[in-house]
Amino acid sequence: MKRTLSKMLVASGLLLGSSLLGVSHAADVIVSKPDAAKGEQLYANGDASRGILACASCHGAAGNSTLPVNPNLAGQAHEYIAKQLRDFQGIDGAQPTRRAAGGANSVMTAIATPLSEDDIKNVAYYLSLQKLDFEKAATATKEGSMERGQHIWRGGLMERGVPACAACHSPNGMGIPSQFPRLAGQYPTYLEDQLKLFRSNDRANSPMMHDIADRMSDSDISAVADYAAGLR
Repeated sequence: MKRTLSKMLVASGLLLGSSLLGVSHAADVIVSKPDAAKGEQLYANGDASRGILACASCHGAAGNSTLPVNPNLAGQAHEYIAKQLRDFQGIDGAQPTRRAAGGANSVMTAIATPLSEDDIKNVAYYLSLQKLDFEKAATATKEGSMERGQHIWRGGLMERGVPACAACHSPNGMGIPSQFPRLAGQYPTYLEDQLKLFRSNDRANSPMMHDIADRMSDSDISAVADYAAGLR
């Protein structure tokens, strides 16, 4: 009986020890919360010593871009922004999955490459906390294609297997945090360019979006991009 009890105590001790080691290991691998202050500093000023440009020079103060070629980033989900920056980098010498037309490296590849993983998380987190100024943000301007754009957004193109954009990006274009980006208030020319890059697979970081855009005509893309920009 004593021998059996002894064995049970030893086994219990081993299990407890293993559990404590597991907890200790888990504590070691817990990722620290991103630093918004460091993200703001890098976004606003860059880091000349590492060849990092200030993000604000292209994407505007606090992520509110004033240039249609550069997207608004304010209030976008931090997981989404972080993923896009990694996709621009091209990890371990691999070709970036976000490229420009014709397969050339995007200008963002040179900008994103010097960023460390902490840089990416900090900048992405900072931007996610900012607010998009919808009073100044882009909006729809093409009245002639509004009905077509609304039809694609709300109901898709069933005859071509194009799902409703609203299913993933939400009816008001605000997206689903960490999964699908906000498109409301985004520049329509930027959205149009991205859909065409998805279609050509030069932007190859979403097979689902390639399949969808591949079934859309130029006029479909233009109409829904303009409509999405005007959502609020």
